[in-house]
Amino acid sequence: MKKEQDHFEVLRIIQKKPSFSQRELAESLGFSLGKLNYCLGALRKKGLVKIENFQEQQNKVNYIQYVLTPKGIAERIKLTVNFMKRKMKEYDELKSEFKKNK
Repeated sequence: MKKEQDHFEVLRIIQKKPSFSQRELAESLGFSLGKLNYCLGALRKKGLVKIENFQEQQNKVNYIQYVLTPKGIAERIKLTVNFMKRKMKEYDELKSEFKKNK
């Protein structure tokens, strides 16, 4: 479950900020660079994330951009739905518990 949550968070950030560097991604997620690399590798192997290299002509600097594949977008949606289902279940349980204790 924790790995699924980590992958969801990585996919979410990549979709929002595909041009983030690995350091920026790791920092925004609260991950170490090693943990982020592990997650990115797993997502890449599953075909959910593509890593593209490109050059900015003015500065002649190589940049990496992370892109969700169509499969990655579908997985992110599935993980979002599962997350929402878990949260609704927790809400219903808390609501029921609250009513019992009233």
